[in-house]
Amino acid sequence: MWVRWDTMYLEENMKVLFIGGTGIISTACSAQAISQGIDLTLLNRGTSPRPAAGGAGVLHADIHDPVSIQAALEGRGFDVVVDWIAYTPADVQRDLDLFRGKIGQYIFISSASAYQTPAANLPIRESTPLENPVWAYSRNKIACEELLLQEYRRNKFPFTIVRPSHTYDQTLVPVEGGYTVIDRMMQGKPVIVHGDGTSIWTLTHSADFARGFVGLLGNSHARGEIFHITSEEWLTWNQIYRLLAEAAGVTANLVHIPSDLIAAYDSRIGDSLLGDKAHSAIFDNSKIRQVVPGFFASIPFSRGAEEIIAWYRADPSRQKVDDAFNNLCDRLIENYRKVFPGNG
Repeated sequence: MWVRWDTMYLEENMKVLFIGGTGIISTACSAQAISQGIDLTLLNRGTSPRPAAGGAGVLHADIHDPVSIQAALEGRGFDVVVDWIAYTPADVQRDLDLFRGKIGQYIFISSASAYQTPAANLPIRESTPLENPVWAYSRNKIACEELLLQEYRRNKFPFTIVRPSHTYDQTLVPVEGGYTVIDRMMQGKPVIVHGDGTSIWTLTHSADFARGFVGLLGNSHARGEIFHITSEEWLTWNQIYRLLAEAAGVTANLVHIPSDLIAAYDSRIGDSLLGDKAHSAIFDNSKIRQVVPGFFASIPFSRGAEEIIAWYRADPSRQKVDDAFNNLCDRLIENYRKVFPGNG
């Protein structure tokens, strides 16, 4: 039998379920939650190469398999459920059917890429319209949010929506191509930067994100509300690539190529650029600070870049090079320089 949320005492022994919980952001949030005394359980298939945070309970089940989910959750009650791996309205509807009337808060992980792209006004606030004409991933997140808003209006379902922007940890090189870009830099090869590299971007360390996020768990001021949680360090893409190169002890040879041309060569990369990263993104974090007093992002990307390079150098098996991405870069650069020989 489920235990109803309204019979529990959240302030004494808050029980939280993370669906997923072993991703870049959710792992940091798991560690932060446990450090604050939250009784945390992770529900996932147990197939991630990233280990579960120490101190978390683990239920192995496939969220897409109703039989295994019912068996895993039977007799368990939670105050808060966070779904880190819901991407479509069907995923959210499944959660509504599972948890309606049984929990005090449901947190949906959306995306800052759902905001109007490009934004008509900066900084971006939670009230900025949602509109992404390019990227299907973002449009699906918007549709998920709309479903939750409808459920709140009809049944007062206690949702909270969180929109992360570009969040990384030491395992993620936060540029297209990942470690392959670092490898190219270390070999003195040119690396591609979209546009002229001067659009402004926001990178957030997962540990900073976690401090804001965990403050929303069980927070009565967060129910029925929407938040983004980001750093307020503004960097151009040129700076991001150069900080990575500096951390690696090399000089970056940057070649600037228009985003729409990159998209013509690779539609997946193109959707991510034209639907998100090619446009400046600056965020106003006053809302999360109001609800989670004292929140601030303290880790600059210069330090984050050093963590990334140190993590990859600590184990050569992590230094995986994507030959297909390498070939794409070489082909794009070669063809672009034939037309614009002075570039790079």
